[in-house]
Amino acid sequence: MGDLLLVRHGETEWSVSGQHTSFTDIPLTQRGEEQAKSLAPLLAGRTFALTLTSPLHRAVRTAELAGVLAVPEPALHEWDYGGYEGITSAEIHRTRPDWSLWTDGVPPGPPGHPGESPDEVAARADRVLARVAPALADGDVLLVAHGHFLRVLTARRLGLTATDGRLFQLGTATVGRLSTEHGRPVIAEWNATGPSGARG
Repeated sequence: MGDLLLVRHGETEWSVSGQHTSFTDIPLTQRGEEQAKSLAPLLAGRTFALTLTSPLHRAVRTAELAGVLAVPEPALHEWDYGGYEGITSAEIHRTRPDWSLWTDGVPPGPPGHPGESPDEVAARADRVLARVAPALADGDVLLVAHGHFLRVLTARRLGLTATDGRLFQLGTATVGRLSTEHGRPVIAEWNATGPSGARG
């Protein structure tokens, strides 16, 4: 059984400001590009049975700069934040002080972006895990995607609920590695960065 490696894309202007970013396809910052390049040593020397990336530019570019040839997988896109796209948690808390993405989900957004509940994101993560399962039987698998989605996917891989993804903070341009111990999924490494890839 191979390991499942998870890479969050590099820094963007909205990851710095804390704005929720799902379908808005903004590029990496210059620092984000440097962060992505710094991941190459962490991934070098590994042979992957399957490598997938979110189709959004910030993830595709991170994979490219990290030296990884990845196939776009639409199901790896970020949590659809609906009406909270581009809005920070601090702004939301002004009118909904007890709001949590992990339990409350989001309101509908523009056409085509109704937003997703935690359970809907979990169902999508489960589909990704089902897709990569045969490849994990042959070796390591690499997924390049987004912070909240990868946190849900991690929770689901460990047999937890989507809401438990709140426990796994994940910095930009970091690598997580999910392995197995005695046949059960475990976190073997988390928030690993390259030599010049300070978290952000």
